[in-house]
Amino acid sequence: MLRGTVAAFNRNLEGLGYSLSLPALNALTAVDLSTASTLMAEVLPILQEIRGVHLYIPMYPNFPAQVMAATDAELYWNAILHYLAVWVSDLTGKGQAWLPSYMKDPRPSLAEEVALTVLDLGTEAEAKQLLTDIVRANTSISDHDKADVRWGYANGLLVLPETIPNKENLAVIAGLLASDGKWNEVASLIRTPTDVLRLATALSEGDLSLAVSTKFRPFNRQERRGLLGLLEQCGADHGLTEDMARHSKVWVRLAEKLHPGEYHQYPVGHAAFDAIRNDKPFTTWYGLLERRIKGGQIDEAIEQLRSRPGEFARRLDHLVRLAPNAEDVLDGFAVVANKVATPVLLQAMTHFKERNNQGDLRVFFPKGNVAKAQAIPNNLLVIPEALCRRIVAICEDALIKRFAKLPSLGNVFVDPRLSGYLVPFSQRSAAKSSRTLVRGSHVPFGNKLGNTLRFFVWWKNITNQENKRVDLDLSAMIYDADWNFMEHIAYTNLRSAHYRAVHSGDITDAPKGACEFIDIDMGSLLTYGGAYLVVTVQSYTGQPFSEIPEASTGWMLRQDPQSGEVFEPKTVVDRLDVTAETSGYIPMIVGLPRREIIWVDAAMKRNLQHVNNVHGNADQIRLLGKAFAQITKPNLYDLFRLHAVARGTLVSDPVGAEMIFAPDQGITPFDIGMIAAQYLVS
Repeated sequence: MLRGTVAAFNRNLEGLGYSLSLPALNALTAVDLSTASTLMAEVLPILQEIRGVHLYIPMYPNFPAQVMAATDAELYWNAILHYLAVWVSDLTGKGQAWLPSYMKDPRPSLAEEVALTVLDLGTEAEAKQLLTDIVRANTSISDHDKADVRWGYANGLLVLPETIPNKENLAVIAGLLASDGKWNEVASLIRTPTDVLRLATALSEGDLSLAVSTKFRPFNRQERRGLLGLLEQCGADHGLTEDMARHSKVWVRLAEKLHPGEYHQYPVGHAAFDAIRNDKPFTTWYGLLERRIKGGQIDEAIEQLRSRPGEFARRLDHLVRLAPNAEDVLDGFAVVANKVATPVLLQAMTHFKERNNQGDLRVFFPKGNVAKAQAIPNNLLVIPEALCRRIVAICEDALIKRFAKLPSLGNVFVDPRLSGYLVPFSQRSAAKSSRTLVRGSHVPFGNKLGNTLRFFVWWKNITNQENKRVDLDLSAMIYDADWNFMEHIAYTNLRSAHYRAVHSGDITDAPKGACEFIDIDMGSLLTYGGAYLVVTVQSYTGQPFSEIPEASTGWMLRQDPQSGEVFEPKTVVDRLDVTAETSGYIPMIVGLPRREIIWVDAAMKRNLQHVNNVHGNADQIRLLGKAFAQITKPNLYDLFRLHAVARGTLVSDPVGAEMIFAPDQGITPFDIGMIAAQYLVS
């Protein structure tokens, strides 16, 4: 009986694109029925969530052929009747959205033969290592990674590393320890006043990047003494008042919860709070630096920056353009480059490597938990190429010397395809997805499986004290190679007159969940000169995605779009939760000639002068699309190449290599926790 149950479970997994390995099958059949049933009941929903499994009923159940064959009048009147019913329902509070009633025709079996992902047995040691790598990552981590860390801590699986280089990750751990009353252990982690501020923010479940204002909760007496004691241990020698001045308004609000005047045993902290709250004058390090730079005292600024190498690296471009003798700037930086954190060195190296060859746009990711990417014109003045090459050499030399101290890698193969995958520097606002990618990465999907891209979105209404209708719209903007607009596929244009591109119909109410699909035939689009496809999801009814209980999007690659179900879990390549605190979102761009996905996962600002759709946001969509397509950031090929040069011997063939870095074997771009912990070491 148990073997039959396990076999049935594995068949269900195959429908999702997975299969148990032979050791996993043997292990599952070796336990008792109750244990196996419990495990299977826990695993299946997790994998269904990864693939985005819901009840998908599009407006036209025989999509895409049904939409392509329908008359314009049929599509028009179905839309009008649907919108009219929704308008009446909104006006009266009664009734529900009308949808056309069509019989679902039998569909042939799925044409694709999808390679299954094999699920193998894991060990407790591997789970502990995975959690430890997340904590010691030299980058900020996502909310779902933080949830995993908290789960590991609660279940005794989290082994703390000797060092936690990223300050936001440190605050997560400090918050867990403080919540357990382990203030002595917290004290061993805290180094600066900003560490204390982040800890208070963690205890209040706020934004650890400090980019968004946190509403501090009331602290009990033990917590107030603990936080003030930590602040006291930072001491005057650490520039307590100056450090606090960087976030003075936040500290003033925190003081209202800490009551520092009641705790006379902490005089240093009390004095710092007094200076901040009463605006007592003092000279800050940054204020002095700005005065020197503005006053043309570049030599003095260089000397001052040597005490803070990371800040020196971030200001290199500005200083090189200002200095009468740029070589003096480079000489000063070369002395301290070995003290600059690895992520900053990589960013400086890449910036100057491509400094004079970048496109006409620059992309910035503002700090915070919302992925609000910004694109601005690239107006940087040209710097002599010789200076750029020297800065690159300084950065590479510092990194190679640093990596050389790590264990040998032997013969190393680094796949050139990794140049399209970016280094994971900041994942704090990354959406929860079926596979984790870094924004701006170019991920090829090759020629396998099919020529039809099928995008999808699924969502539900807001159901709290009263039902709130939610209308999400899935759209695709099509551009040529020069980013000239060609056409859009959306609720306002269900099908193209030029190539095979079709929308499944606009559903504007989702009491039990709703979905929309878009099919794009890549071959026909390329024939008409299409080069880029920007996929967008927008909340027409205006609610931020963060307020919608469930919303997800993704894409499939299909061979015969009429075969199988409209939504086939095993064909899903990527699925993302849509949780941004805005009402517009770009999950991805498709680079058609190279058959690649450009990972975006970025929110859009709403155009308040227009309804929230692709027409009202057309300029922003084009700007962000073009910027992401030409983004220049450190890539994994360069990172792993430097490790290979420092720690082993580069080889041109993976056969026989002792260490392999590639998209599909060895260390892959999807091993983000391992990369951030073990290959971005400082």
